[in-house]
Amino acid sequence: MIRIIALLILVIPGFCAALGIKLMRDMMFGILQPPFIYLWTQFLTGFLLFAGGLFFVGGFIFYRDRKRNKVQKRFKRGA
Repeated sequence: MIRIIALLILVIPGFCAALGIKLMRDMMFGILQPPFIYLWTQFLTGFLLFAGGLFFVGGFIFYRDRKRNKVQKRFKRGA
């Protein structure tokens, strides 16, 4: 049960990042999606979704690797 919850915690930000890439791509081709009025707001929202998802997943992986001592010496706590 715990592994399923952990998987969901990683899948949801991954889905948001993928949606952000789609919104940015649609803006580059001039396709306006329904909840947005302007292309620049669509791009900004897509960028924020992508960056948020990327930072969350990256931070999770970094935290896990730090806990298992698989990072360089400069990234270890107390070093």
